[in-house]
This record gives sequence, structure tokens and C-alpha cells, in this order.
Amino acid sequence: MEKSRRTFIRQATLAGAGVLLTKTSWSAKSYNRIIGANDRVRVGVVGFSDRHRSSHIPSFMNHYKELNFEVVGVSDIWKRRREEGAAIWKEKMQNDVKAFRNNEELYDSKMVDAVFISTADFQHARHCIEAVKAGCDAYVEKPFAETMEDNRAALKAVKETGKIVQIGSQRRSGANYHAANEFIKSGKFGPITMVELTWNVNQPGRWRRPELLGVLKEADTDWKRFIMNRPYEPFDPRKYLEYRLFWPYSSGLPGQWMSHQIDTVHWFTGLKHPRSVVANGGIYQWKDGRKNWDTILAAFDYGPLDDMSTGFQVTFGSRMHNGDEHPAEIYYSNGGELNLITNKISPKGGLTEKMAAAMGMKANLLPEISLKNTEAVVVSANTGGDALTSNHVRNWMECVRSRKQPNAPVEAGYSHSIANIMTNAAVHTGYKATFDEKTQEVMANGKVFKY
Repeated sequence: MEKSRRTFIRQATLAGAGVLLTKTSWSAKSYNRIIGANDRVRVGVVGFSDRHRSSHIPSFMNHYKELNFEVVGVSDIWKRRREEGAAIWKEKMQNDVKAFRNNEELYDSKMVDAVFISTADFQHARHCIEAVKAGCDAYVEKPFAETMEDNRAALKAVKETGKIVQIGSQRRSGANYHAANEFIKSGKFGPITMVELTWNVNQPGRWRRPELLGVLKEADTDWKRFIMNRPYEPFDPRKYLEYRLFWPYSSGLPGQWMSHQIDTVHWFTGLKHPRSVVANGGIYQWKDGRKNWDTILAAFDYGPLDDMSTGFQVTFGSRMHNGDEHPAEIYYSNGGELNLITNKISPKGGLTEKMAAAMGMKANLLPEISLKNTEAVVVSANTGGDALTSNHVRNWMECVRSRKQPNAPVEAGYSHSIANIMTNAAVHTGYKATFDEKTQEVMANGKVFKY
């Protein structure tokens, strides 16, 4: 177990630098169509969402000329959005951009080599499967999956096809996060004893779309395609447009925000998922018909599965009221802290020389170090072409050409989805959630968690 864990950490470090090419069957398959330096990469858009409009477009525009990419098609099941998306991209590209009614039409056209996927949370994994099976590389927004069934199927499809998939966990393309990863893996930080993750905002309209609810008509979209493999229910414009507020279309706070932060825990430590999760919270402020909590506190136990005597705790707290919009990620050891908001490593809170001497110990205080800090985390609903996302989109584009694995490969999405689904299981059942390594299922109260 320890050897495999060391191997995983070593590989994760290489993957973070974008240089990992594992010796599996898919690595050869990925070269079936090598895109030459002079070949233009044709990109399709799967879901012309707010995220795509506000962040993917400006990020792509920063790099497309240099890397010889172009957008050629937009697939969206809502007539309004696909026509709007095609028109916006046509103006950006100064060439024809075709609007497709659905993904089958997009892939049957044989027009695209790669796609952006930014559809509803519960659709990401399934749309990723469609893309790679159609022979396309994909940039897939997080959360990667909201059920283990979708999570396992998507991982399998990506590995079998060998396509380049970048998960939208853009912290993995930040210089400060790479510096933190390197410092922790060097051993200088010492064993992690706790991680505190918080993400608080006060944005009353976040995830609400009141201006569109009266505009969306069932006749202008495809409701059955929208709900995919979720239980059928009658058309509901709120669940279509404000899906982040409603399970099983989204887990809300865990899927949207925790998935970003918990991913750094997996990245920095090489651990693939928590050992257990408990959660509490509720809808305390926004009594607007939503089903997903507006406030949550989740506690995770992390550590090697074969040694329960060692490990550390992670907490995630989030509220959508009285928030300062400064997500915090603080790693603690007995020598101090690594703070990814101040981007400093310091001996703060560490064992002092006096305390250590009184116990006949030697203090291992951390030095005061500033991490590389060139990319700030943006938490507003409209991030624009922020540096982290721009870096991340570029890394994906470069890997589409080089066939190297990107900074956030599919395994990163698989792991953050396990943590996300475990949290959701704790939320919906009230029991401690665990993970069955053999079956790759999330368990609560001795039962497999299902929506």
C-alpha cells in the first residue's frame, strides 16, 4: 500500500507539471489522430451556459490564434441559447459557426476535434462519455459527476478511448498552488494535521434566473434530453434554469464550491478520497423553494486506508449569506500553517521552542515563505477570463496538441466526485458516509447511496 501510495504521489507531481504519460493501452489510442502543428483544432461547445459565456470565451480568445484553434459549432437543446451562442461565436471567430439542436447532431457532423462541456452539474459525466466516444477531447466543468454510476462510467470511457480530458479545477493551473504542492510533497511542511476550507458569499441572486423563467418554453427545448438518466418528472423551468438549487440535478454547495477546494487535498497528499464524511446544515436564509442547503458544515477523515492510526481532518464550511467572498484554504501541521489566501507559509500556531523544550522535544517551526502568487481566485458568478481559468484552458489546448496529460486529468474529477457524493450522502441520509473500495460505491448506514 505504501509503495503504491508513493508511486501515486510521484505520478501526481509529474501530472501537475503536465508531463505524465502512463503506460496504459489508451496512450497508444490517443495517437490515432495526431494533430499536426499546422492543423487547426476545431472546437464545439456543449451547453452555451453562463460559465461558458463569462469565462471560457475570454480564456479561449487569449490563446486560440497562437495555438491554432477555432470554434465551429454550438450544441444546446434550448433554441434561444444555441442561436445566441452560435451568433456570439461567429462574431468572435469571424467565420461560420453552426448551431446544433443536440449533441448527436454535433458529433454526427464530424466537424469537431474537441469540445467545451459546461452543461448542468448532473450532465457533465454523461456528456463527457458522449464526447470521448465520438472521438473528441474535452474540457469538462466541475463537478465531474454527482453519482458513482456516472463517475465510474465516465472514468472508464476516458481511459478506454485515451482522449485528453481536462477537468475544470483551475486551481491546478495556479503557480501558488503548484508551489504549495511542491512544498508539502518535499516533506518540509511535516505531516498535515488539519485542513480548513471555507467559501462564504452574500449573493442573493446566485444560481437564480428569474428573468428567464418566463422565457423558457417546453416547446423550445428538449426536457427528456435534459433530465437524461434522472427519474422522470414533468417539465419545470426552475429545475432547468436553476438546477443548482435542486437535487438530483445538483448537490449545490458541495458540487459547485467544495469540489474545487477538496481537489487540492487530493492533489497535495496523493490520497484519492476521504475515509468518512459527516455533514450538517440547512436552508436558513433563502426560503425560495430550493431543496439544496444554503449553509453546510462537513467534516472529513483523511488518511491511508491500511493505517487508521494516522491521518488528518478536513472541514468544509459554506454559507450563501453574510459572506466576504474570500474562500479560504488553510493547511496545518504542528510546525505552522500553509495559507492559500495570504499565499504564505508561516510558523503561526506551531509548536514554539519554549513549549518544545518543556516537553524535552525539538521544535520544527516552519520558515516564513511567500508562495508564488500570480493568479487570484475569483468567486463572483461572472469570473471573466480570470488568470486561473485562462491558464487552465491554455493547458488543455496545449495538451490536445502534445497528447500529454493535462493539469487536472480525469482521475482528479473522479476523486473530487467521490468526496462530493460522500458529502451528499451524509447530507441526505444523516449518517456518516464511507467508501467501499472494492465496489467503488458510497455507503451510508450500510446501504449504497442512491438519489
